[in-house]
Amino acid sequence: MINKIVASATEALADIRDGATVMIGGFGTAGQPNELIDALIATGVKDLVIVNNNAGNGDVGLAALLAAGQVRKIICSFPRQADSHHFDGLYRSGKLELELVPQGNLAERIRAAGAGIGGFFTPTGYGTELAQGKETREIDGKMYVFESPIHADYALIKAEKGDRWGNLTYRMTARNFGPIMAMAAKTTIASVHEIAELGSLDPEAVVTPGLFVQRIVKIDRTATTAGGFKGA
Repeated sequence: MINKIVASATEALADIRDGATVMIGGFGTAGQPNELIDALIATGVKDLVIVNNNAGNGDVGLAALLAAGQVRKIICSFPRQADSHHFDGLYRSGKLELELVPQGNLAERIRAAGAGIGGFFTPTGYGTELAQGKETREIDGKMYVFESPIHADYALIKAEKGDRWGNLTYRMTARNFGPIMAMAAKTTIASVHEIAELGSLDPEAVVTPGLFVQRIVKIDRTATTAGGFKGA
């Protein structure tokens, strides 16, 4: 019997090792799997490469992971904002490597990994420092930059509902990067607020098929994480 439900976030993340590449869903705080991030912090693993849209807000979630000193490199499109003080401090002191990727390119590089595409040409970034060291090509009179896919060892994402086979539905904007990250990682771990009976999810509403999900953890919507975040 296929059953991907895991009793706790701690158990779901028990096999993550130093140096892993981890995709973390979320657009700012929307859809960020804070409980899974707290469990990742608790593992004590280090030298992580994190792939995310931004570099954390305040002192919780991804920002707390950075503050714990467990991240060697972050690949993201929007690292700095008013409350990104942990990123700012680490980056300015040379303790954190940054690979800055335009948001559209970031999404497409992740999607390419999941789709088995070897890379793609895009005009975004041509003629800037972001294109340094990358192949460029003229296509129909326009210059393009070659971008490679981003693969990950793990993806930590937040969904709304999931069944024991791993099929997932999302809630509004919390969906964001979750579906493509699930496809691009060797192991996808999803937190859900509701475990659905097998067969009860409308197939038309399932965004991420269970094929791309290895573990599911149920998180109470009112649970408060160690960082003080109250689940939405």
